[in-house]
Amino acid sequence: MASALNIASTAKTFRIAVVGVGLVGGEFIKQLLAFPAPSPFRLVSLSSSKSTLFNPDGLAVSTSSWKDELASSGRKPDLQALLRELSALVRPGQEVVLVDNTSSNDVAALYPQFLKFGVNVITPNKKAFSSELSLYEQILSASLESGARFLNEATVGAGLPIISTLKDLVATGDKVLKIEGVFSGTMSYIFNEFSTGKAGGPAFSSVVSVAREKGYTEPHPADDLNGADVARKLTILSRFIPSLRTALPNGYLSVSTKSLVPPELEGIESGDEFIKRLPEFDAHFDQMRADAAKEGQVLRFAGVVDVETGVIKADLEKYPVTHPFATALGGSDNIIMFHTERYGARPLVVQGAGAGAAVTAMGVLSDLLKLV
Repeated sequence: MASALNIASTAKTFRIAVVGVGLVGGEFIKQLLAFPAPSPFRLVSLSSSKSTLFNPDGLAVSTSSWKDELASSGRKPDLQALLRELSALVRPGQEVVLVDNTSSNDVAALYPQFLKFGVNVITPNKKAFSSELSLYEQILSASLESGARFLNEATVGAGLPIISTLKDLVATGDKVLKIEGVFSGTMSYIFNEFSTGKAGGPAFSSVVSVAREKGYTEPHPADDLNGADVARKLTILSRFIPSLRTALPNGYLSVSTKSLVPPELEGIESGDEFIKRLPEFDAHFDQMRADAAKEGQVLRFAGVVDVETGVIKADLEKYPVTHPFATALGGSDNIIMFHTERYGARPLVVQGAGAGAAVTAMGVLSDLLKLV
């Protein structure tokens, strides 16, 4: 990690293009522009879904002006044009960085091309690293060929040091035996509220409805309850473990994933309709909670990467009421345990807020500082 001293003293300059200026993108821009002078970072491009700005010498924008300037630019976004413009800026002593704050498959598919031309890629976008193995292999190959780096700390746990911890464990020769955790802030909140070790409690549908009102779920809660988000994060982590790098040829679709969406509701396109119908299935979830409570356990939606057996799964699991997954979590926290040879008796644990614009943008910015 770069210190304030070597940021100020670096001879390098960094030309940064930001694609995606929503909640996370806007927060990242705010954090980047707040860097004290002299800053080596030059914001050369901003792109939304509707418009784009580009100036190779740096945009003259502030935290209060960039939104208006971008909206009035009159220039439509063009990823191929951006690729050409950024490639032309790559030279010794000048790093060029694409920061992708979207969740777009189209942007993710272009990472190999950006990397091939020497443009570093930093992103919280899970798509490229959790989809088919062939795209991931192209990203690795392009990075090795040009020396440009791809950094994706914020794809798992927002700003929590989960990927960097795993990379350090592997790079220093520790043997990772198992990773297990509560990887979804949404699922964390839902089951922290729903299953506390007691037989009774609020209805599952009401907890999901409140979670949606608080903004913890996607507009359509099925997009969280289907487990795909956790499966993507497990895919990303597993590919940093050498023995598992090729274990998931179809990415997150190869992960054994338990969907909590009742089969009868799978075809419902409206989030409002889904919430309206969900109470029909409360008895099923109530029974699971009661069964767990009888055994002195709670329900948690957890992800597991078992390196020794090769099992990678996202499932609704039962844990003792004394387990950290039952006692240590609050709100929408994530908690991840690394079981390794060196951390044999007690696992290495990373815990904290795993969602939110400010902490996600912090994770993106921390990756940028790794280039300094």
